[in-house]
Order: sequence, then structure tokens, then C-alpha cells
Amino acid sequence: MASMTFCDSSFNARVPQAQHECKGSRFLGFVVRESALESTLSELKGLHPKAVHFVYALRAYQGGQIIERSSDDGEPKGSSGVPVLNVLRGWEMIDSAVVVVRYFGGVKLGVGGLVRAYTQAAKLALESAKELGEIVPYIERGERAVCVGYGELRAMHYRVKKLGLRVVGEEFGQNAVTLHIQGDLAALQELES
Repeated sequence: MASMTFCDSSFNARVPQAQHECKGSRFLGFVVRESALESTLSELKGLHPKAVHFVYALRAYQGGQIIERSSDDGEPKGSSGVPVLNVLRGWEMIDSAVVVVRYFGGVKLGVGGLVRAYTQAAKLALESAKELGEIVPYIERGERAVCVGYGELRAMHYRVKKLGLRVVGEEFGQNAVTLHIQGDLAALQELES
């Protein structure tokens, strides 16, 4: 299975992507881009003031390696954040996070019950996002600086556009222009060849 990522075109923090109930406790699952995790957590805490836990896990590609992080947010250690992280690993998600909001139902679930409940909420959230077409193949992206003479500038802009890349900055020198280009790493490598 190729690595996947979350495309947040229709994300709405007011509507959970999944809901799971276990012995009276409600678990609301949300899939978000890793870059939006902090703002989403703040928004969810404002929208769900009676919820007792905001558990999350994330996987991101940074500096040539996969970074993983999780939080149990007050649940017993290893009972919630790590199970959510394991679901992200199983789906091979990159630059994505899952947040599970828990409303306590009055019955303690025990560590095993918490693991199962948080795992199920994360799976349901990812399945729902997939059904909505929000889980897409991960494409590794990057940025390059390319220096061209003024006579080659127009041709380079054409080539950048043809490869599906984007010029995000230009520095004009006396004899040349440095273009800062972002996009798919494979296309960037093709541009350099």
C-alpha cells in the first residue's frame, strides 16, 4: 500500500467524521492535516466544553524522516494516543493527524476497553474520510532554487508550469534570476535534469 495523506477540502470541526459509543462514553473522531492539528484542537475544545479528553496522534514527513507524536490527554499512559497512532501507521498516513474527543459515560472502561474504543473511533474516522474521497496518495513535496539567465526566464516559467510546479519567489540579479520553485519531488528532479 502506498503512503496516504488527508485532503481537508471539506473539513468541519462541528461534524465528527465518526462516532463510536462504548458503555455510555461517546468517542468522536476527526481526521485533520498535521499542520492544522493545534488550531483544530483549540477549536474542538471550544466546541466540546463538556468533553473530558482530546486524544490525538500524528505522523508527518520532515527532514527526510517520518515524525510521530501522540497524546493520551489524561487517559492512562498508552491507552489512547498510541492506539490512535497505530491506526495511522496501519493506514500508512503521512502529514495527517486523528483527534478523538471523549465524553465520559459514567463507566470506567479499563485500559483494554480504552485501547479498543480509541482504536475503533480512529478507524471509523479514517474510513469515513476515505468514503468522502479525502484520503489521497501522499506525494513528497520539496523546494528548489534554480538560477537562469534573463533570456531563459520565459522558457523556464513554461517548463515549471508544464511539470505542475509553482514559482513561489523570484530574486532578480544583475545577470540572472533565481527562481524558488515548489512541488512534487519527482517533477523537481525532472526540472533539474
